[in-house]
Amino acid sequence: MVDVLKKKIMTHLGHKEYKPARLADVAKSLGIDKAGYEDFERAFNQLRDEGLVILGSKNLASLPPVSGKVYGTFRASAKGFGFVTPTEKNMHGDLFIPADYTAEAMTGDTVVAKVIKEARRGTEARYSGKIIEILQRANNRFVGNIIRKGDSYYLVPDGKFTEVIEIEDITAKNALPGDKAVVEIISYPTSQKYGRGVITEVLGKSGGYKTEIDAVIRRFALPYEFNSACLTEAGQAARNFEKTDFSDRLDLTKTTIITIDPEDSKDFDDAISVEKNPDNTFTLGVHIADVSAFVKPESALDTEAKERGNSVYLPGLVLPMLPETLSNGVCSLQPQQKRLTKSAFITYDNRGKVLKTEFAESVICSAARLTYTEADKILKGQKINKPASVISLLRDMEKLAKIIEARRDKEGMLHLDLPEIELVFDKAGRVVDAHPADNSYPHTIIEMFMVEANEAVARLFDSLEIPFIRRIHPDPDSLSLKSLAQTLKALGVSSPKNPNRFDLQKIVNYIKDKPSAFAVNTYILRSLARAEYSPLNIGHYALASRHYTHFTSPIRRYADLLIHRLLELYLKGRLQKNSSDILPVEELTEIGRHISFTDRRAEDAESDLRTVLVLQLMKSRLGQTMETVVSGLANFGIFVQCTKFGIEGLIPIDLLGKDKFVYDHLAKCVYGARSGRTFHIGMPLTVKIVSVNIAARQLNVIPVEKSKEQTGRKKKTKNKKNRKR
Repeated sequence: MVDVLKKKIMTHLGHKEYKPARLADVAKSLGIDKAGYEDFERAFNQLRDEGLVILGSKNLASLPPVSGKVYGTFRASAKGFGFVTPTEKNMHGDLFIPADYTAEAMTGDTVVAKVIKEARRGTEARYSGKIIEILQRANNRFVGNIIRKGDSYYLVPDGKFTEVIEIEDITAKNALPGDKAVVEIISYPTSQKYGRGVITEVLGKSGGYKTEIDAVIRRFALPYEFNSACLTEAGQAARNFEKTDFSDRLDLTKTTIITIDPEDSKDFDDAISVEKNPDNTFTLGVHIADVSAFVKPESALDTEAKERGNSVYLPGLVLPMLPETLSNGVCSLQPQQKRLTKSAFITYDNRGKVLKTEFAESVICSAARLTYTEADKILKGQKINKPASVISLLRDMEKLAKIIEARRDKEGMLHLDLPEIELVFDKAGRVVDAHPADNSYPHTIIEMFMVEANEAVARLFDSLEIPFIRRIHPDPDSLSLKSLAQTLKALGVSSPKNPNRFDLQKIVNYIKDKPSAFAVNTYILRSLARAEYSPLNIGHYALASRHYTHFTSPIRRYADLLIHRLLELYLKGRLQKNSSDILPVEELTEIGRHISFTDRRAEDAESDLRTVLVLQLMKSRLGQTMETVVSGLANFGIFVQCTKFGIEGLIPIDLLGKDKFVYDHLAKCVYGARSGRTFHIGMPLTVKIVSVNIAARQLNVIPVEKSKEQTGRKKKTKNKKNRKR
C-alpha cells in the first residue's frame, strides 16, 4: 500500500498545476481518508528520506527546488538549444540549455547540467543550464536521409528532435543523396561544428516501403532476426509436440470452440466456447494458447522473448516475439488441429454476475476460424458457409457479451470513442487511401471475454496473496481532472469539477458524432495515466477493475507467458507463497519496467511508420484541400487533425490570415486582434496542404478562405456582428 501511495504522491506533486500545499491538503486531494492517513504519512516520509519530496516553508509539501546540478536526459532542438528532463522530478521541470552550453550532447544522452539562476520574471525564478558532463550516450548510430550541401554530405536523422551529422566518406558504401542510411558517430557535435560520422549501411532510396520499414526497425532498435539457438529450440519444440501425450489434460476436442480474428492474422492465441446451463446460467470458456508448454524458463527462447517483450505490428509486417514455427505454427489455435491451451471457465447469472471460476490445462480442436467480418455477417443474419453449431455458438456469445457489457458499464468501464484508421496500400506499398477500421460488435464480444478472463486470473492470484505481474492503470490525478474539466468547459461541454468515470462516459456519449468529439475524447485520454506493467496492486481505472493482469495473449506478450507459468504451478498444486518458482517483487518490478518500455516502443514505431507513409501521400497532394478538426492550440500555431488519415498538421500562427492572431490560454482559443476571428478546439476546418517534411514528421497546412461567391452578403453581415461584439 505504501508503494502505491508513493507513486500517487509523486504524480500529484509533479503535476504542472500543483501549488505547494499542507500535507493534510495533499492527502485530501488524493482522496485519503482518516483510516488511510497513517499509511499516507509513512509514504511521504519515505519519499522525504529519499530526498524526492520536501516540506518547505510553512510546512508546505513540494518537490525539491532546482539544485546546483541536474542529472537527466538531453533533448536537442533543430535551432541548437535544448532541454534536460531531470531523472528526479523537481519544482522547475525541464531545464533550458542555451545553444552555446550544450557541449557535445545529442538527443537522448544522459547528462549532468550545472544550474544557472537568471533574473526573476515577476514572482517566478528563471533558470538555465550548462552541460558539464555526458554520463551515457543514448545512441552512436542514427538513421536518416543523405543530403548534399556544396561539396559536403550530411545525414538528416529521422525524427522531430534532430541534429545534422556530417558524413566522412560518401563513397564508402556507394551512397547517394536521397538515400536512407545508417551513420555511426565518430565525433560528437559542439557549438561550433556538426557531429561527424561514417555510413555503416545504405537502406535504399528514401520513400520506398521496404526502405522505410528497415529504417523504423533500426531507428527504434527493434529485434528482427532470431538467433540460431532460438530457432533450434523452436524447431525441437514443434517436433516434440507431435509426440505429446494429452492424457493428463482436460479433453475439449469434442466441444464446439471457435476463434475470431482479423482477416490477416496468423497467430491465433484465444478461442471461445459458451455453454448454456439448465439453471439459466452461462459458462464462458476462454481457451488460450499454452505457450508455457513450449517456452521454458531460462531457455534461449525465454531469454529472447523477455528481451523483445512483445510482438511488434507494423503496417504490412509483424516482428513476432517468438519464431513463426511457434507463433504461427504449433502454438496458434488453428482450425481442425489439436492444440494445447490453458482454459478459464467463468459461470455467470443472467445479469452477468460471476458465480464461479475454474481453470484447467486442456487440449482443444477449434471448429472454425472466423474473421470479424464473417462473424458480423452471421450475427446480422447473412448466410455464411459454417456449421450450425458454430452459428449457434456465435449467437450465444453475442447474448452473453451484451450481458457482461451491460454489467461492466454499470461498474464504470470507460469506452472512449477514438476510431482506428485502416490504411489502404497499392502493390508498391504506398498509401493511397484510408478508411475507418472495422468496429463491428464481434470486436466487443472478444474484448469483453478477454477482459473477463484477465480479471479472473488476477482474482485467483490475489486470493492466494502472491506477487505477480499486473496490467495497471492508475487513477487520474485530481489536478489532471480539474484541468480537464476547465478544458471541457471552454469547449462548451459541462463537467463536474472533479469528474469520475461515469461523468466521463456521459460526456463521451453526449459528444458522439459532434464536430468536437475527436478533440473531447483526445483530451480525456490525455488526462489519464498510461497503462503499464507492475506488481503494484492499484487496479485498472479505465476498465473499472480492481484485479487485472494480462493472460490472453502469450504468443505476443511476455507478461502473459509469466502468468501462464504461475497458473501451471497452481494447477499442479505447487504454488506456495515462499516457493522459489515465484518471482520476487523486485524482479517483477524490473521486468515490468522493461516490458512497459518495449510495449511503448512498439506503439511508437508503428505510429512513426504510419506517419511516414501518410506524409508520403500528403506530399503527392501538395496544394490540395482536406477536412480537419482543430485538435490543439499554442502560441506558435494551431494543430489540426485529419481524422480520415489519422495525421496531425500545423498551421503556423503567421499563416492564419491577414491579422495579428493571439493565443488565449484561459479561453482555449486563438483569435484575431482586429477581425475577431476565432479558432477553438473541435472546430471543423478546411485546410490546404502547403509543405511536408517527412524526416521531421511535419505537415504544414493553411486554412482555406471561403470565396465571396460562397459567402456573399452573409459574410458582411456576420462581420458586422463580430465587430459589435
